[in-house]
Amino acid sequence: MSTVLKWIVRIFGVLIGVLLLIFVVAAAMPAKADPDVGENHGAGASSVQPSYTGLQREFPALNETAANPTTDAKAELGRLLFFDPVLSNNNDTACATCHQPDLGFADGRIHAVGPTGVEQTRNTPGLWNVGYAQNLFWDGRLDSLEAQSEIPLTHPDEMGVADTAGLVSEVAAIDEYEAMFNAAFDDGVTLANIENALAAFQRTLISNNSPFDQYAAGKVDALTPSQRRGLALFRSGATRCFECHTAPTFASDGFRVVGVPSDDPGRAGVVADGLVGAFKVPSLRNVALTAPYMHDGSLETLEAVVNFYADGGGRLHGQENVDVFVQGFELTDQERLDLVAFLYALTDESNMPEIPTAVPSGLPVIAPTDNPARAEVAAHNVGGNSGIDLGDREPMTIVVQEGESVQTAVDRARPGDIIEVPYGIYHERVVIDINDITLRGIPNEAGEWPIFDGEGVRTEAVIASGNNFTVGNLHVRNYTDNGVLVEGVTGVHFHDIFAENVGTYGVYPVRSTEVLIERVEVTGVDDAGIYAGQCENVIVRDSVVYGNVLGIELENTIGGEIYNNHAYDNTVGIFVVLLPQLTSKVSANTLVYNNIAEGNNHENFAPPGAMAEIAPSGVGILLLATDNAEVYDNTIRDNKTTGVAVFSLTSTGAFDVNEVDVGPLPENNWIHGNTYENNGYDADPFVKDLGIPTADILWDGTGMDNRFNEEGASTFPPLVPGDGWPSFVRRGYTNILGFLVDQIL
Repeated sequence: MSTVLKWIVRIFGVLIGVLLLIFVVAAAMPAKADPDVGENHGAGASSVQPSYTGLQREFPALNETAANPTTDAKAELGRLLFFDPVLSNNNDTACATCHQPDLGFADGRIHAVGPTGVEQTRNTPGLWNVGYAQNLFWDGRLDSLEAQSEIPLTHPDEMGVADTAGLVSEVAAIDEYEAMFNAAFDDGVTLANIENALAAFQRTLISNNSPFDQYAAGKVDALTPSQRRGLALFRSGATRCFECHTAPTFASDGFRVVGVPSDDPGRAGVVADGLVGAFKVPSLRNVALTAPYMHDGSLETLEAVVNFYADGGGRLHGQENVDVFVQGFELTDQERLDLVAFLYALTDESNMPEIPTAVPSGLPVIAPTDNPARAEVAAHNVGGNSGIDLGDREPMTIVVQEGESVQTAVDRARPGDIIEVPYGIYHERVVIDINDITLRGIPNEAGEWPIFDGEGVRTEAVIASGNNFTVGNLHVRNYTDNGVLVEGVTGVHFHDIFAENVGTYGVYPVRSTEVLIERVEVTGVDDAGIYAGQCENVIVRDSVVYGNVLGIELENTIGGEIYNNHAYDNTVGIFVVLLPQLTSKVSANTLVYNNIAEGNNHENFAPPGAMAEIAPSGVGILLLATDNAEVYDNTIRDNKTTGVAVFSLTSTGAFDVNEVDVGPLPENNWIHGNTYENNGYDADPFVKDLGIPTADILWDGTGMDNRFNEEGASTFPPLVPGDGWPSFVRRGYTNILGFLVDQIL
């Protein structure tokens, strides 16, 4: 052997050795994995059982700490301290000075102003139901009411205490306080116990008996007709208020950019990966009492708030990164009045604590404040207070009479009733909140189903929040936002529905549990024909979707089963996805089998800013950031970009890393036994721009334990892990691919 050849062999051997070493190191490295969200994943219904309506929801646990369990003695002590100016440096400012009970525990100002006269940059938030909040302050800088108390106590422009030891001594010198502290705490008067008592008191500020709550409990006349219409708008796909202001707290602990013009960094000023201009979603409980609104107090009335969101929030001002749920919407003048009327129905001061006439320090207590909003509340909340006798009759079948609206028949219903809709054309939106209701159409002699026609101006055909709800044998068309929307319930059955040109979704169960969708046909919607979002245990079967942006979508849902469906001529045929900034933080355990996904090459016609806008045209089945999906025995053909795609959130380039509050990796997905034909012949520009060759299967190389057992299918990368690969080989290979993807992106 020549010297040159020997050197070539040696060099080749060294390279092979280096590559093997790299692979061994990669295989030994811990796998890059998403955090386990556990059982508190946020998917599924939270409705109370048994109940009269599905609107009654379980309140979350109070934010009580193990070190400071609430007792009556602590809460009573905290109440007196809350109103006592002794806690301030100059004995002139109490907690109640800025959090006035008559003003919804806010202060009625645009910006908070302390005793020094210095105007702050943010609006004072109300305190009703603060005991349920997991993030405190507008920017969420703290998660404990105990820790929160120290900020205003020591802030120089608030209560201004510089010498906390001196404060403790001053309080301990008051005999009544010393006795109360000794009764409430083992260690008497301390700064920590002052904060503990204040926190305990604030956790008693519970508002849960508003006209809305009474309506949800079965007092059907507790809301006025205007307020009931407003409730329907609040949870409609037009306004999507309910997506962020979730019952029963009508708040959420997320942070969202709504686009109020401001230089305030919001969440970005607290954490490195926080969104610029994102603020905590406040509770709407007693919101009518706390004007002005928004983090900067820039909107004076609830009407102004509704107009702000109707105009698209910050989108009107060209602001970037405005939340996907702030899209703008069209409302008539009456609908605007109805939506505001519903917000008044969230008012309840029945648990108002007694304002002390005197406090142990002997210092003056704030005087009552006249709040003109209370008169407005009284003017709006004029519903009745009569309950329903659930035993007044047996369940029955109610047939919509000629000339009668469907809603009129629904309003006569009781749990267990069947409402039959004879063939005809109905121009209305039907709202159903009662449990155990069946709404079904009666076809004519030709077998045609009754038609709900929104005439291009109504938002939905049906909105329901009743547990154990069945709806079917209907043709819905020409609605602006959705066909049939069911929100927050357990037990829903959609069957035999044809939906066309109904806006965003054809059938739309959200935050629901035990959902069955079968024999549904949807076409012409600008998001998903069949959509289940933030749900638990969903079956979609024997349905047909075509001419939509997304055919079938399971979003942030756990326990899905999609089978025996036909998805064609959509932008994407079947889409299983985990998206950020939603209540549910999980997408897992989905079976996709025995479907036909063919010719899904429709141009993406989602509206600008909508989440569906990210979907590339020409994909049969797309798994995005989901885990534990099994895709098998499907026929996948004639999809121009790819048959099956498995991608992470971050590799799409559609999400700012600061927006991603979920595990972005697709993990433990198994693709096997499918039939492929003529996929990947003309990739969407999105895929072409990534430089990825077309194939039957596209994988971005991210996520551990994804397996592809597809004999004869083309793939990219050309080598993909299979079910027979040893786990350490899969780990090493995926770690290397993940590293390369990170470098490219």
